[in-house]
Amino acid sequence: MAKDDKNGWKEFFWNPRTREFCGRTASSWGLILLFYLAFYIFLAGLFSLTMYVMLQTLDDHRPTYQDRLSTPGMMIRPKGEQLEIAYTTEYTETWERYVQALNNFLSPYNDTVQTQKNYECKPDQFFIQEDSGGLKNFPKRSCQFKRSILEKCSGISDRFYGYHEGKPCIIIKLNRVIGLLPAKDGQPPYVTCGAKTDDSDKLGELAYYPPNGTFNLMYYPYYGKKAQVNYSQPLVAVKFLNITRNEDVNVECKINSNNIPEGSERDKFAGRVSFTLRINSRD
Repeated sequence: MAKDDKNGWKEFFWNPRTREFCGRTASSWGLILLFYLAFYIFLAGLFSLTMYVMLQTLDDHRPTYQDRLSTPGMMIRPKGEQLEIAYTTEYTETWERYVQALNNFLSPYNDTVQTQKNYECKPDQFFIQEDSGGLKNFPKRSCQFKRSILEKCSGISDRFYGYHEGKPCIIIKLNRVIGLLPAKDGQPPYVTCGAKTDDSDKLGELAYYPPNGTFNLMYYPYYGKKAQVNYSQPLVAVKFLNITRNEDVNVECKINSNNIPEGSERDKFAGRVSFTLRINSRD
């Protein structure tokens, strides 16, 4: 590299005659840094103001906008792997995990827990808890759903939920939707289960708990996790009394209501759940 080139680079970084650094004086660099400092402070302030205004429109207890399906989903417990429940009655190790899953799921529904935390509501009518003008009615009360309501599927009188004798219980829950009123004219929604077409002769008799598989109206509307901290969503239990042994039985359960539409082509499984039940026996 030529000597003149070296001197040129040195003078570019620092010129002792003009006291310039990278072609600018200290005052010039100071003005540039001051400009960018003011510019980024302005951007940060604008962003903070925008976030503040947006947050003022939000409610901590209820979503401002709800883009929900008109038909809520359903799920079963125990759900097994890929919604398949299979076991052999004579081998305890094949069904005890289902029993344990039901025990864990139903423990918050113990009668003593519900009595301590929740309110004894008037049945067969919506439990609407309005705010008083600008005064928020929080936390909102929740209605008791006692485990004993599920009777033979509660795990109280039969701690094995019928799995040991080939008469298993399945618990059905409807997904929570804030503000949903799943009925009109006082007619509560209810669950029905049936076999798929090819398995219609294998299902046998069913028993529902509560009677008729109803979701009582007093558990609605749901106001949200923060507003209704002790909310216990209602459940329906289905007991399979004489299902065909040693064969796969494809079962579908669905919600029936006079103001909840059935699943559409867009979502065929809204408001219903399908699962496979297989009870093996050595007899």
